[in-house]
Amino acid sequence: MTVVVVGGGPAGLACAVELRRRDVEDVIVLDREAEAGGIPRHSAHQGFGLRDLHRLLSGPRYARRYVELARESGARVEVEAMVTGWSNGTLEVTSPSGRKALRADAVVLATGCRERPRAARLVPGSRPDGVFTTGQLQQVVQLGVAGVGRRAIVVGAEHVSFSAVMTLAHAGADVVGMATDLPRHQSLAAIRLGAAFRYRTPLWTRTAVSGIYGRPRVEEIELVDLDSGETRRVTCDTVVFTGDWIPDNELAVLAGLELDPGTRGPGVDTGLRTTRPGVFAAGNLLHAAEPADVAALSGRHVAASVSRWLAEREPWPEGQVPIVCRPPLRWISPNSVCLPIEQPPRGRFVVRSATFFDRCEVQVAQDDRLLWSRRVAGLGPGRSRALPSAWIQCVDANGGPVAVAVAH
Repeated sequence: MTVVVVGGGPAGLACAVELRRRDVEDVIVLDREAEAGGIPRHSAHQGFGLRDLHRLLSGPRYARRYVELARESGARVEVEAMVTGWSNGTLEVTSPSGRKALRADAVVLATGCRERPRAARLVPGSRPDGVFTTGQLQQVVQLGVAGVGRRAIVVGAEHVSFSAVMTLAHAGADVVGMATDLPRHQSLAAIRLGAAFRYRTPLWTRTAVSGIYGRPRVEEIELVDLDSGETRRVTCDTVVFTGDWIPDNELAVLAGLELDPGTRGPGVDTGLRTTRPGVFAAGNLLHAAEPADVAALSGRHVAASVSRWLAEREPWPEGQVPIVCRPPLRWISPNSVCLPIEQPPRGRFVVRSATFFDRCEVQVAQDDRLLWSRRVAGLGPGRSRALPSAWIQCVDANGGPVAVAVAH
């Protein structure tokens, strides 16, 4: 049996290790980068590996460790190998050695996610140098490439935004401010306070970027106060756009997989099966963007589903009950319940809201039946909340969609 894992980040590599542990004979990991390991390769700060490897590592050490584990397990990790499409059940792969068609008994998509760059956010102005996403910034700093200036502004206030602040400080830049169009930051309070105390970085809430100007490099950024409409210009030579994640779902689209309208990634059941038999998905392709170790545990979970399907050759589940979110909730992952009942990764669902709630009651219902209800804290944009999964035992296979909503 051959399983191809597309994506060599934490989810894909953890999946490969677990597949080999479960005696899947041939496991191939394809990664389009020159070096496998995913985004953590360029995140030099500590904080990786606590949930999955049970130790704290820097991003590069965490990435290297997973590559080592995958290769030691017997999985083949091929870099600079890009999957460009599907043809008659095979994967079309392009690499420096040429093009080839790769047939697999199962495929796991673990292509991750990316931040929206400036162009996708439709920010007007000139087109100078010095504008990055967090990933681009971290690569430039990690590789020692010149390009980071001395006076920076970070756009966004998610977990990754504070990571960008640390990266800029490491590169010798002064972060003069963080701007978010939301009324508050979306990270942990301790992280926000730590950044304010250590780096003296002010946070400008309800503030949007209305223009970037300079030639040949950024010279100033125009900010607008969303409450008053007033604009002001701030001198800077570096702008970093953070957060606003989108899944790398091109292969999912080419495969004709059904996408979830909330996550914009493939729709999956609790076993992380997609709507196409033999195709699975895992990691931040499904829920952009969770920490690397959460993505890795998702990879382990999907490996269990893959190995069971290969061993039993059972029919692809057809009795899935969709899970839908009612506004202001944005999405939930996984987004359907498979029958017979199977637990989701880590025994929990991940949900995200478009609105901040310090405390609210979340209800899960099917038709007129209340399956679960509990008050939760810390719900809002840019940060997920875990919901326990015990209620799935009460789902009626013949009933309507399961609805997740905030009680009013």
